Parts: sequence; structure tokens; C-alpha cells
Amino acid sequence: MELGTALDTTEARRRMVDGQLRPNKVTDPRVIAAMLDLPRERFLPAAAAARAYGDGIIPLPGGRAMLTPMVTARLVQLLGLRDGDRVLVVGAGTGYVAAVAAHCGARVTALEEDAGLQGIAAKALAGLFPPGAITAVSGSLPEGHAAGAPYDAILIEGEVPAIPAALSAQLAEGGRLAAILAARGPAAGPRAVLGRKAGGSFGTTDAFDCATVPLPAFQPAPGFVF
Repeated sequence: MELGTALDTTEARRRMVDGQLRPNKVTDPRVIAAMLDLPRERFLPAAAAARAYGDGIIPLPGGRAMLTPMVTARLVQLLGLRDGDRVLVVGAGTGYVAAVAAHCGARVTALEEDAGLQGIAAKALAGLFPPGAITAVSGSLPEGHAAGAPYDAILIEGEVPAIPAALSAQLAEGGRLAAILAARGPAAGPRAVLGRKAGGSFGTTDAFDCATVPLPAFQPAPGFVF
């Protein structure tokens, strides 16, 4: 779908919501409103902007990718965001998921380690939210951002082999964490999970099957081959 005028993109967002979100169990009115309002094409390099409202994974520089609209919506919906929730988006990339969470009323810390993606995010977010709605920070993704903890919710934006203890430790009591975990074996695929911290312990439950590009920062270092 080629994108042109504001009317074109408004209609593209409506079709995205009606064709990809509503039929796939996205019911949270805040998430739907966010994805109807936000100009998703702004969060992509110019060469990829025409693909903004399709249903595929969109590659980004540095081996990264933008989540599909359906996966974005369902991950944010899992968190059950409330006004003023403190949210950490890990691997925030070009900023779209952070923007959806902020539109839902959260105060978002967007953690990224790729300067190029941060530059795209800064331009995309300019003027969309009041000061303080989204705070961009740089650092190691698996280590999170302890300086802003505790968080009411954490979202890991990309597939990971496991949830690092450093991240779950940054949740407030009762906090929620949404992530996509890699396949457990050849007969199973990646799946989204919802984690909760209760009584000082953290556990996850499977939420839905999905797929995206693995986050490079979370992948184990290759071993030596003799």
C-alpha cells in the first residue's frame, strides 16, 4: 500500500485496525485508539514507510525489525495499562511500541542501544507527546534500566531465548512483563508470554503464538568449535 496524503494514512490505519487487530482478539479500546491515531509510517526508514500498515514483519537496520501491528497490539494489551503506569520498553527500536504505550496513558522509558534506531525514534516522536511522556535512554538491553525501576510493566520488543533475571527484578510488586520467547523445541514455535511479579516471585504464562526477529543483544555468544 502506497502512502500519500493524511487522508490516505488515516484510511490505512482504519483498515489495519479493522482487518488485523479486531479479528485477532484485540479489544482494549486504548490500544485500538492509539493505533488508529499514531502515524506508524513515521517510525520507519523512508524506504520502508510504504509497508507501514501491512501485516508483515518489517526489517530495520542492525538486524532488527518492527513488530507486526497485531503482535504490537496484543503485547501491549497483555499489560493492561492504566493511567500513570511506569513502563519500560526494552529494545524500543524506532519508538512505535513506546508511543502506543504512552498513548494508552503510561509514562514510558524507552531503552535502546542502537544509535541509528534511536535517531529514527527521536524524529518520529517529536511533537507527538507532552514532555516526560516518553524518556529515551541508552544501555544494555538485557540489563534493563535499573535507575528508573521499579516499573509497573515491562515489554521486551523482540524475540528472546529467556527473560533475564535483571529485567524481572525491575518490576514492582504486582508488575507485568510481556515478551516473545523463542521456540522450546522443533515441534513448537515462538510464543508471547505474560509474566507477573507476586510475593517477590516471578512467573510466566503462555499467551499466544507469534513470531518476530530475535533481539541480537539477548542471543548467547557462539561457543568455540574445535
